[in-house]
Amino acid sequence: MTLYSCYLILLLFTWNTAAYGPNQRAQKKGDIILGGLFPIHFGVAAKDQDLKSRPESVECIRYNFRGFRWLQAMIFAIEEINSSPNLLPNMTLGYRIFDTCNTVSKALEATLSFVAQNKIDSLNLDEFCNCSEHIPSTIAVVGATGSGVSTAVANLLGLFYIPQVSYASSSRLLSNKNQFKSFLRTIPNDEHQATAMADIIEYFRWNWVGTIAADDDYGRPGIEKFREEAEERDICIDFSELISQYSDEEEIQQVVEVIQNSTARVIVVFSSGPDLEPLIKEIVRRNITGKIWLASEAWASSSLIAMPEFFRVIGSTIGFALKAGQIPGFREFLQKVHPKKSTNNGFAKEFWEETFNCYLPDGSKNSPASASFHKAHEEGLGTGNGTAAFRPPCTGDENITSVETPYMDYTHLRISYNVYLAVYSIAHALQDIYTCTPGKGLFTNGSCADIKKVEAWQVLKHLRHLNFTNNMGEQVDFDEFGDLVGNYSIINWHLSPEDGSVVFEEVGHYNVYAKKGERLFINENKILWSGFSKEVPFSNCSRDCLPGTRKGIIEGEPTCCFECVDCPDGEYSDETDASACDKCPEDYWSNENHTSCIPKQIEFLSWTEPFGIALTLFAVLGIFLTSFVLGVFTKFRNTPIVKATNRELSYLLLFSLLCCFSSSLFFIGQPQNWTCRLRQPAFGISFVLCISCILVKTNRVLLVFEAKIPTSLHRKWWGLNLQFLLVFLCTFVQIIICVIWLYTAPPSSYRNHELEDEIIFITCHEGSLMALGFLIGYTCLLAAICFFFAFKSRKLPENFNEAKFITFSMLIFFIVWISFIPAYASTYGKFVSAVEVIAILAASFGLLACIFFNKVYIILFKPSRNTIEEVRCSTAAHAFKVAARATLRRSNVSRKRSNSLGGSTGSTPSSSISSKSNHEDPFPLPASAERQRQQQRGCKQKVSFGSGTVTLSLSFEEPQKNAMANRNTKRRNSLEAQNSDDSLMRHRALLPLQ
Repeated sequence: MTLYSCYLILLLFTWNTAAYGPNQRAQKKGDIILGGLFPIHFGVAAKDQDLKSRPESVECIRYNFRGFRWLQAMIFAIEEINSSPNLLPNMTLGYRIFDTCNTVSKALEATLSFVAQNKIDSLNLDEFCNCSEHIPSTIAVVGATGSGVSTAVANLLGLFYIPQVSYASSSRLLSNKNQFKSFLRTIPNDEHQATAMADIIEYFRWNWVGTIAADDDYGRPGIEKFREEAEERDICIDFSELISQYSDEEEIQQVVEVIQNSTARVIVVFSSGPDLEPLIKEIVRRNITGKIWLASEAWASSSLIAMPEFFRVIGSTIGFALKAGQIPGFREFLQKVHPKKSTNNGFAKEFWEETFNCYLPDGSKNSPASASFHKAHEEGLGTGNGTAAFRPPCTGDENITSVETPYMDYTHLRISYNVYLAVYSIAHALQDIYTCTPGKGLFTNGSCADIKKVEAWQVLKHLRHLNFTNNMGEQVDFDEFGDLVGNYSIINWHLSPEDGSVVFEEVGHYNVYAKKGERLFINENKILWSGFSKEVPFSNCSRDCLPGTRKGIIEGEPTCCFECVDCPDGEYSDETDASACDKCPEDYWSNENHTSCIPKQIEFLSWTEPFGIALTLFAVLGIFLTSFVLGVFTKFRNTPIVKATNRELSYLLLFSLLCCFSSSLFFIGQPQNWTCRLRQPAFGISFVLCISCILVKTNRVLLVFEAKIPTSLHRKWWGLNLQFLLVFLCTFVQIIICVIWLYTAPPSSYRNHELEDEIIFITCHEGSLMALGFLIGYTCLLAAICFFFAFKSRKLPENFNEAKFITFSMLIFFIVWISFIPAYASTYGKFVSAVEVIAILAASFGLLACIFFNKVYIILFKPSRNTIEEVRCSTAAHAFKVAARATLRRSNVSRKRSNSLGGSTGSTPSSSISSKSNHEDPFPLPASAERQRQQQRGCKQKVSFGSGTVTLSLSFEEPQKNAMANRNTKRRNSLEAQNSDDSLMRHRALLPLQ
C-alpha cells in the first residue's frame, strides 16, 4: 500500500514537473526553499479542448514586464539574505518561482508542485523509493498577485498550513482566518481603499457615480464595500457593471453603451489592469471622453492602461498607490539581468526577447518565446511586442538601459517593495526559529522548532507572532487577520512633456491611522483634469442647490436627483446642497435670499418716527393750552366769569386735563414694564378725575336752579367740602380698580412675534382685558351720568350755562371712545398705542375746548361781558322767563276755567317770551352821564301775551326800591306771580357772586 502511494505521488509530481519545464521556472537550491508565484504573463491563449487527444497545458500570452520585475525583487531579497552575516548565518535560502499567467488554473498548477513535494517529504519515502536529487519542502510561498488567484491558492495551501505571504492581493475576504488559515499579506486590505474612494468623492462634492468591478474575488468585495461607504455619504450609483478580461465582445459593448449613456462623469473601478484593458480599448475606439476614472490600487499604475494612446480618454484618472519603498542596490541588480548570466532564472531568456523584440537562436524549442517565434515565422505573423512578421536574432550585447520598459521603472517601488518585505518577513520568522531558546519557544512547553527540519506550520506560527524593523526603520507585524496596516498615496495621471509618456504625479495621501475626517489630504493645485484643466469636473445628478434653497425629493428618482426648493420665510440655508433649511432664532428672520438670519425689525410707537413726533406735539400742545387756560383763570380768578364757574373745581378740572394730556406720553416710546403698569392707570384716573369734576359742577348748578329757597343747611352741604368729597369718592373707585388690576394681573412689556413674521412688536400685555374694560367702562359710566345732568340743565342762563358745552364735550367723549373700541380691536402692534393716544388727545381737547375756550374768549376778548351785572342780568332774565312761563301757563288754565263757567268761548292767545338787556345806547352821552348810567345799569324783561306785552325792569343800584316794587307787584298780582318772585330769590340766594 505504501509503495502504491509513493507511486501515485511520484506520478503527480512527474506530471507537474513536465508541465513546467526548466525554462518555465526560476529555481535555485538551498537549505530552505521558498516558493514564488508571479504573473509573468497577463493571460492564457483561448483554446478549445475537444479531448480527442491528451489535453495540453494552455499557452501563456502577453508578457508582463512588471511581473518579471517583481520576480527579480524576490530573487534579489533572497540573495541579499544569503549574503547577510546577521540573518540566517550558515543557512542558504533557495527558491522555486512559477508563472501564474494571471489565471487561477496556472496558479493552482504551481501550487500543486509545492504541495506535492511537501507531501513526499511528509511520507518519508526515501528508503522505499530511492529518490535521487532530493528537493527540500517549500516552507512558505510568496504570492500571488490577484486576489482571485490568491483565494484559490490560499484554499489549497491552507489545507497543509503552508504559509502564504501575498504582496498584492488586497481583497478583504482574505482577512477571514476561518477560511484562509495560512494567508498573510504585506499590502493593506481593500477595506480602507474603498473608504478612501468614498472620501475622495465626498471631498470633491460628487454624488452621482458609476461603478465597474472585476468579476472576481477582488472586484466584487471591493465595490460592495464602496457601495456601503457611498450610502453612508449619500452618494448615488447610476450604474454598476462587472467585467473580465475573458468577457466576449458583446458584453464589452453593452458595458460601453451604459457608460456612454450615463450622466455620471465619475466612474469608480475596482479591477486589475488585464481585466480592464478590453473595456478601455473599446472606450478609446469610441472616443468617449470627459469621464473621471477613480482607480483602485490594482490598476492605478498598470502599464497596460497607462499608455499615451489612451490618455485622451483616461487622462483624468485619480488612483491609489501603495506607499513606495526603497531597496538599495535593486537598480543595479535589474540592469545585470542577462540570459547567459541568469542561469537560475528560466524567464530571463523570454524577457530578453520581448525587451529587444528579437529571438535567441540557441534557445530551446520548449521556450514559449521560441515556439511562438517559429510558429509566427511559419505563418508570417508577428508575436509579442514585434510589429514585423519576422524577429531578428539577438546578439546578446544589447543594452538593457537603452530600452524604455516598465521593467526599468524603479522610481516608485511599491509592489516590488512588498515582495521584498514578504521575503524578509519569512526570513525573520526563520531567524526567530534559528535563535529560539528552549523553554521560551512558541510551541508546547516552550519548545522550539529545529531549523534543519523546520516544517511549514512552524514557520506559520512564527509569522503570526512576527515583529521586526525593516530597512526603512518601520515596524512590521501582522495583525490578527494577517494584514499589515499601511497608508496610500493618491496619484494623478499626467502626460510627460518630455517624452509624452504617462507619469503618476502624487497629489495627496490617505492616512489610515488618523481619526475619521482627517485621513484624506489632497493638493488640488497639482491635479490636472483631462490632462490640462484645473477646474473640478461636475458629477452630480442635479445642479448644486445654492444657499437659500434646499434639496427637494423628486418622486421615483434616487435621493441624489433632486430639485432646488426655496427656503420658506423664517428659514435659511447658508451652505450648498442643504438637505433642509434651518429655522431662524426667535428674534431673527431670514434675509431676502434666505441665506442668513438677520435681526427682526423691532417696532413700537417711537419718539423719533413722524407719527410719534406728531402725537407728542399734540400732547405738548394740549399741555400748553391747558396750562395757558389755568394761567388765565388764575390771573382773572376774581372776575365774575371765573367765580361763576366754581373757581376751585375749575382749577381741579384743569389739573386733571393736564394729567390726561400727560398720560398720553406714557404710550409713546419703547414699552417697559414700569410704563406698561403706569400708563393705563394714569389715563383712567386722570379721566375719572376730570369727569368727576364736570359731574359735580353740572349737578350743583342744576340743583341750585331747581331747588327751593335754600337754607344755611343747603349752603353747608353744597359747599366746597362736599364737592371735593364727591370728586374724591368718584376717583377713589377708579383707584381701587387700578390697584386690584396691578396686584392680580399687572401689565408688562411683551415682544410679540406672531403678528408679522419679520417684525417684533414691543407692546404692553395688559394682563387682564377685563380690568381694562372695567377701567374704561367706569369712566364711560361717569361720562354718561354727566351727560344726563348736562342735557337736563341745557336751558340755564347763558353765563351759567356750561351744561350746553358740557353736553357737546360729552358727545365728543362718547364719539371718541365708541370709535376707539372697534379701532382698538382691529389694529395691532404699535398702532394699538397710537389709537389710544389719539383717543386720549381727542377726548381731552374736546373737554378743554368745549368747557373753557368760550370763557377764555370772554375773559380775554370780551371783558365787557365779564361783569357782575352781566351775570346777574342773565340770572334775572332766566328767573323772569321762568315766572312768565308759569304765569302764562296758569293764566291759560284760569281763562279756560272762566270760559267754561261763563259759557263763553274764545280763542287762546298765543304767547311769546323775549328777553333783552339794555347794554348799549344809540345816542352817546357825556362822560359824567355815562358813569351815572353805568351805576344805574339794569336789565329789562319783556313778556308778550298775544295782544299785549309786559316789560319788567330791575335796577341793581336801588335794591330797596326794587324790593318795594316787588312787594307792590305781589299785592297786585295773583299767587302765580308771587311764586315767580320766590324763584328769583332762590337763585339770588345761592349765587356765588352774592
